[in-house]
Amino acid sequence: MKNLVTIFLCITLFGCNTKQPNPASTGNENNPAKVELKKTNGKFELYVNNSPFYIKGAGLEFGNIAAVAKHNGNSFRTWRTENGQKTGREILDEAKKNGLMVTMGIEVARERHGFDYNDSIAVKEQFERIKKEVVALKDHPALLIWAIGNELNLRYTNPKVWDAVNDISKMIHEVDKNHLTTTTLAGISKKEIAQINERCSDLDLLSIQMYGNLPDLPKLVREYGWEGAYMVTEWGATGHWEVPKTKWGAPIEETSTLKAANYLKRYKGGIEADSLQCIGSYVFLWGNKQERTPTWYGIYLEDGKETESVDVMHYIWNGTWPENGAPQIKTYTLDGKTAYESVTLKAGKSYLASLKVTDTENDSINYSWEILPESVVLQDGGDVEKQPESLEFETINQNNGDLTFMTPTSGVYRLFVYAEDGNGHAATANIPFKVN
Repeated sequence: MKNLVTIFLCITLFGCNTKQPNPASTGNENNPAKVELKKTNGKFELYVNNSPFYIKGAGLEFGNIAAVAKHNGNSFRTWRTENGQKTGREILDEAKKNGLMVTMGIEVARERHGFDYNDSIAVKEQFERIKKEVVALKDHPALLIWAIGNELNLRYTNPKVWDAVNDISKMIHEVDKNHLTTTTLAGISKKEIAQINERCSDLDLLSIQMYGNLPDLPKLVREYGWEGAYMVTEWGATGHWEVPKTKWGAPIEETSTLKAANYLKRYKGGIEADSLQCIGSYVFLWGNKQERTPTWYGIYLEDGKETESVDVMHYIWNGTWPENGAPQIKTYTLDGKTAYESVTLKAGKSYLASLKVTDTENDSINYSWEILPESVVLQDGGDVEKQPESLEFETINQNNGDLTFMTPTSGVYRLFVYAEDGNGHAATANIPFKVN
């Protein structure tokens, strides 16, 4: 069905099966789920209420929970117990309603934000705050795993953070006898694995977050000395730090079609390939966010339309493609050049942008265009980043996937295009360009 990923169609994916009943509904559905990690003949498996549970999950903060279930996922993860819009209990209630289990994130302060793990009073206050959060939610039937902190190794220097994580894990095991604990790492290195092995022995499993290099993960896990179970809690589009850049330093975002092909390739090479230690994963991001661009990491658009990467996740979780998929991008050029050619234009002149797409179901395609200034207030580690305001520009002519427009004043921008099929799906791409 999908042109760029047809070569994978003949391969049976691990974990693809029919929709499973909510494990929390076995027995008294109001009781907490009993979650265990078992190792048999060298293979780790997660069990929920005595039934095997391979995580087919999505990372979401404010994304569509019901859509995870619709596409046959069985779990999602959060980054904190309170996201500012819904309480932890409301999130767990919605998960239960949709037959999903939750790896619940716990907010743990980061050294890169100024927290000092030599400050015993601050560490103690954090511990007590987290204990209250755990006690409040520990008996919910949709709870699966506690994720203690997110990427605490990113730009850190003080190894005492791992002592704090271990203390939190011990506390959780004391007050909650039913659930497992983990912590998430940004990438993987021998140094961090050594620190975790030495200082965080109370953790039940490890969580790793990788993007372009994900197919290397099964080899690196063993090479760096992690012998336990692990899951991949973030994976997806090629990271903005991993892609080619324009001559003026703008990272070049892949089209939604290239992203989709890479999602499938990375899943097969970095997650499915390790059937012994990896117990599943959470794709990033089941929703939408601004990080370098508003389309880079989210597999949904801001208006809720699904990109081709959602089609890939449907295939991974079901073994079949959805009945109606997103349009696919063949080519996208501005002034006859691709994004990789450092497009430079003159101010106040007219130029042609052209997008060529295909649609398997031959749906009628609607095109829309947007110019955004290049983001300048940049964050890392997923921190909140402000989206630039859309720029008004003069359209001279628009015909299907062709746009002739007048360039704005000098500066650096991106020209975004969205090709929508009228059935809730869209393809998207953008070209960075510089105006002199």
